[in-house]
Amino acid sequence: MSLKTLPILFLNLGGEMVYILDQRLRAQNVSEEKSNKVLYDILNSMLNTKFMEELFKPQDAYSRKAMRTVFDRVAHTSIMRLNSASMDKLYDLMTMAFKYQITLCKYPFEVLMITLNHMDAIRHFAKGSKETLELVDNVYKLLIENYTSMSIGQLQIMRQTLMLFLQDLNIKVSIFLKEKSQLTNGRFILPCGGQLPWGTDVPGTIRLFNENGEPESTKVFDAKFKYNLANKMGSVELLGDRMTNLGRNMYLSQSVETSIEKVVTKKRSVLTESESLSNPNKLAKEELKLLEYLISGKNKQDQPQFRLNLFETDEDELAAEKEYSKEYHKEILFDATNRKQDSAITQLIDDFSIQSLQSAPKGDDLLELMDSA
Repeated sequence: MSLKTLPILFLNLGGEMVYILDQRLRAQNVSEEKSNKVLYDILNSMLNTKFMEELFKPQDAYSRKAMRTVFDRVAHTSIMRLNSASMDKLYDLMTMAFKYQITLCKYPFEVLMITLNHMDAIRHFAKGSKETLELVDNVYKLLIENYTSMSIGQLQIMRQTLMLFLQDLNIKVSIFLKEKSQLTNGRFILPCGGQLPWGTDVPGTIRLFNENGEPESTKVFDAKFKYNLANKMGSVELLGDRMTNLGRNMYLSQSVETSIEKVVTKKRSVLTESESLSNPNKLAKEELKLLEYLISGKNKQDQPQFRLNLFETDEDELAAEKEYSKEYHKEILFDATNRKQDSAITQLIDDFSIQSLQSAPKGDDLLELMDSA
């Protein structure tokens, strides 16, 4: 396990969230003023300087449940409000897009290039806000300081940790199905050929060496697929060519009507007991508390809010919520019309009170929310 995986995971998923929200805001004709405010508020919370400093400290990655809760809070730091079905679909798209990118990585250093591509796009979205641009530039600085000196072996361990986090997530996404890069069971189809990393050799040549390590003979064979060698290494500078398309906004080339269709998911597997009860990392709770403090400090109640149906229609959203609820909760039906029950049962019913629930504060603590979920 790599202790430097968490920032890479968070920033890449955050970049995908910004891509999707931008596309859906434009598709639903939300005003430019509201759209910019939503994106700026989300980026300001996501890239908060103090939170980034805590995030970049060496630590274990969050559990899936904790990461889902973090992005739920981040998405609602703006004036936009999403229901649970929309948030579920949003997070599914984020994780599957990032899984596809990590799966297509041809060498470990490309993970950093994917992250920088996401940051380049985020910087473009933030160009209208000086405050947000400063936060973005600070993240560039942290990425360069923490990851450019890592060895290939360390980067490979980090990539394997990312794959462990994304393992067994096989959710069908319409954009991948249309491009024939995903099967109907949710698994990805990996292409052959394409660009090779800088410093490697194009397949098609076998070199034989003698006992002294000197080249003895060379054989050539047909690799059957077209490969091209990168002419330089990906840049890690603030502005530079990353030499990969992975991590870029794939929704820009899609039409508004068909870019994101209703996401069909397989039945979610129940989380393991150790994952569902708590996050094994002690520092993760402190960082979640910090994130909650940063979010609550900027979430003003007097701001006008608007509800966004992120995917499809209201009826579809409610139906999805009902179906999702059935997967996790058993329905218990009982007849309460007959009041002539046994005295002990009647007394038990009378003892129940919902006043404590009614008097509970509207806002839930982030960690209590995680524990009760």
